[in-house]
Amino acid sequence: MLSENHAHGASDLLFHHWQDGRRMTALPQRMRPSTRAEGYAIQALLEHRTDEPLYGWKIAATSLAGQAHIGVDGPMAGRLLREKAFGDGAHLSLAGNAMRVAEPEFAFRMARDLVPRSTAYGVDEVLDAVESLHPAIEVPDSRFDDFVHAGEAQLLADNACAHLFVLGHAAGVPWRSLDLAHYPVEATVNGGTPLTGSGENVLGDPRVALAWLANELSVLGIVLKAGQVVTTGTCMTPIPLVPGDEVEADFGPLGRVTVRFTE
Repeated sequence: MLSENHAHGASDLLFHHWQDGRRMTALPQRMRPSTRAEGYAIQALLEHRTDEPLYGWKIAATSLAGQAHIGVDGPMAGRLLREKAFGDGAHLSLAGNAMRVAEPEFAFRMARDLVPRSTAYGVDEVLDAVESLHPAIEVPDSRFDDFVHAGEAQLLADNACAHLFVLGHAAGVPWRSLDLAHYPVEATVNGGTPLTGSGENVLGDPRVALAWLANELSVLGIVLKAGQVVTTGTCMTPIPLVPGDEVEADFGPLGRVTVRFTE
């Protein structure tokens, strides 16, 4: 069982590496989580490092390919910090980012709280608590040299590879009746050949992913709060980046979101 002191030590190391753009091979053995619960406990300490309310949540590994790539059995939740979240058209630095990829995603802003309870939330019930749907781009990163082999518990402690996040404007068309599972998404880099994706890549349906997040937090005893944003995982193969790239994710009638990258 990881002690409170060792959990705080792990959080300190990970946060300072994040802020400095540095990597480590692994957490020291005495601080290394061995279960999902221990990984989440370390991650939760991030909330003591910001003066802002928690911006929201991300879901990592929402495709079978993504899960296989990092050797996990299912999705993982991570925290989005307000200081790391930006609006459409943001200019973001790639300095210190080893992953250097962009991930177009469906994101939802909550209208009301979903509190922990003993029974699972259904998809429709969760959607009833949503205020708006947004196109988004996540820019993940890890504090581990080899995140592919870091293991589930360490990746959870590493905030499920959260780094920067760009939220587009709320969809201006009715979206609740749309088939998000088969909804097509395109992305371009510097106006080049479109890359394609689909909501099907996100746990089969972004709405299912959102419900998964609500229930994961419920099990952890955490309230999914009104105003928080949930980004549901990449709907296409992550897009490699170099400084100077401009990425536009086109969600058709649901809107577009753009971000430019500097060194």
